[in-house]
Amino acid sequence: MTNKFEAGQIIEGKVTGIQPYGAFVALDEENQGLVHISEITHGYVKDINEHLSVGDDVKVKVMNVDEARNKVSLSIRATEEAPKKPVRAKKPQATFQQDNDTSGFNTLKDKLQEWIDQSEKK
Repeated sequence: MTNKFEAGQIIEGKVTGIQPYGAFVALDEENQGLVHISEITHGYVKDINEHLSVGDDVKVKVMNVDEARNKVSLSIRATEEAPKKPVRAKKPQATFQQDNDTSGFNTLKDKLQEWIDQSEKK
């Protein structure tokens, strides 16, 4: 591999192979790199074949060049603008009215004598 590729570079390439874990892209006549499945597009990719086919021309960004292992890591996702997150409607704030009935908030100690009295009456 030559030193003609460097991280951050954007290149046109052609998909030469697809595997379950990613797509191989030819960068020139001699070099190719791998676009990992997580770098295909924004969002979840279950099947790469739904997004790419062998022979497709793609624009890729060089993420990493490992000269020692002769590997180039690529990303298609990094060349695309991230989709805007949908704006969620704000949930209405719950309003609580304080009732004078606090029986649901008495402690067990406070209720114990009341329960004893009730059971003795029966």
